[in-house]
Amino acid sequence: MTIHGVCGLNQSRVEARNAVRQAVSRIGNFRFDCLVDQFMRLAHDGLLDRRRKGVVAIGCVLFPFEFLEALAHALAVMKPEDSLPQSECVSAPTTRREFLQQAAGLAAGAAVLSELPQQARAAITPVASQLPTIKLGPHEVTRLIIGGNPIYGYSHFNNILSQYQTTWHTPERVVELIQNAEAKGINTWQNSYAERTLADLDRYRDAGGQMHWLCLGKPDWDENPHFIDDAAKRKPIGIAPHGSLGERLYRQNKPGVLSDLLKRIRDTGVLVGLSAHNPALIELAEEKGWGVDYYMCCLYYLTRPREEFQKLLGGELPLGEMYLPSDPPRMFKVIQATRKPCLAYKILAAGRRIESRAQVRQCFETAFSNIKPTDAVIVGMYQQLGDQVGENAAIVREICSRRG
Repeated sequence: MTIHGVCGLNQSRVEARNAVRQAVSRIGNFRFDCLVDQFMRLAHDGLLDRRRKGVVAIGCVLFPFEFLEALAHALAVMKPEDSLPQSECVSAPTTRREFLQQAAGLAAGAAVLSELPQQARAAITPVASQLPTIKLGPHEVTRLIIGGNPIYGYSHFNNILSQYQTTWHTPERVVELIQNAEAKGINTWQNSYAERTLADLDRYRDAGGQMHWLCLGKPDWDENPHFIDDAAKRKPIGIAPHGSLGERLYRQNKPGVLSDLLKRIRDTGVLVGLSAHNPALIELAEEKGWGVDYYMCCLYYLTRPREEFQKLLGGELPLGEMYLPSDPPRMFKVIQATRKPCLAYKILAAGRRIESRAQVRQCFETAFSNIKPTDAVIVGMYQQLGDQVGENAAIVREICSRRG
């Protein structure tokens, strides 16, 4: 059994690597696959003792407790001369030779970490405190919930982007994404009921994940209500019929079918949710007193029939989904009118309002300024081109701290 370990610039490198190998040998063989920036994040956040001269990278292992044990073993074998007093570190000049040696050490560390296991990335991601929460039944749910659309190719743009998203989000990357969100203080994951999502959920939980799960049903659940019982067996904290299903039944004047689905969810013992793009559906649920515990509220009525768009806009309609700037105020009004918790989604208009960080922040500001303190937002996040998880979590943390 082998494992890459701690890299240094002197003999302690070999000793430390051996210590890490011994500490984690019981895990077994696994292939590494990671980026160097994970080490840089570690060093930046102070997990490494900044006074330790020789060490420039740490081997990572499958589980956090293994990582800590390995680190303890590695540091224990370091020689006294491998550590320098703080004053010496601060004041001692760095020669060109020393600089080149340290750069070479960083390169060696990069090589060691170039194949880190996906499951272990969360182990080296600094853990943030949990984000502010709301109550959803008996559960504490963070005010930022990670959604599932980018993961499973619901881009709301075109089929090429959707396929690209699905291809990139391998099962390993999905687990890594959710573990990263958990490490950044998010404690709830919302996605749709499907074979792939259930497999990813199981894989994440098998890796030790503790996130709450909110299940969104499929548009055909009126014809397959038994899927509710199967979904409930997967231990979500709540289940909601799909918004497009509810709105179809609403337009067909079949509210009884929808209310029966809600009752069936109630019978499973989990929280009952109702998802809607059309504010009128939530108003109907409030009027009828349906047994709903929370609402999922899309800020844009993108499922509006084209004839309704024609009445609103007149003339020739554009191709594809339409996102009207006048829609969010209508949904915000409904959110503010109900005393039940609301989970606002599409706050970034399915990626149409992410042209700059300032625009993203403004969308979050608008959402939190117009929802209740007992409400939260659901946001899909896509990590390939940047740290959307970290950036979004930081924005929500700052907004909630400022708003109290």
